[in-house]
Amino acid sequence: MADADDVRRLALALPHVVEIDSDGFDFRVANKGFVWSYPERRPGRPRLIRTDIAVLYVGDEAEKQALLLGEPEVFFTTPAYDGFSLVMLWLERVDVDRLTELVTDAWRMCAPAPLVGDLDAGRS
Repeated sequence: MADADDVRRLALALPHVVEIDSDGFDFRVANKGFVWSYPERRPGRPRLIRTDIAVLYVGDEAEKQALLLGEPEVFFTTPAYDGFSLVMLWLERVDVDRLTELVTDAWRMCAPAPLVGDLDAGRS
């Protein structure tokens, strides 16, 4: 079972990641967000920052739909995210290995090519 501390540790282990000051977690590479706490909208009340749910960049609509349809117990979306290549992830429903893959993939899709090359070279 993963949690917000795992997200923070994994994101900060990637090259050139910046954590944005927030009530939860919010990570960017090259000024692009790739994983952050879900800001739950509540009618008539301020948003609630949910650190038990991560919003992940997934690259395109096909990947989004594959995750939503393939693992509906893990991934979900809301109408506010329609048209965006983002999914929400229940952290408690994934293990740290899977979270590592998801956070790294999100980073890869947002990072400039030279940074991705540097990461790949460092891991081979």
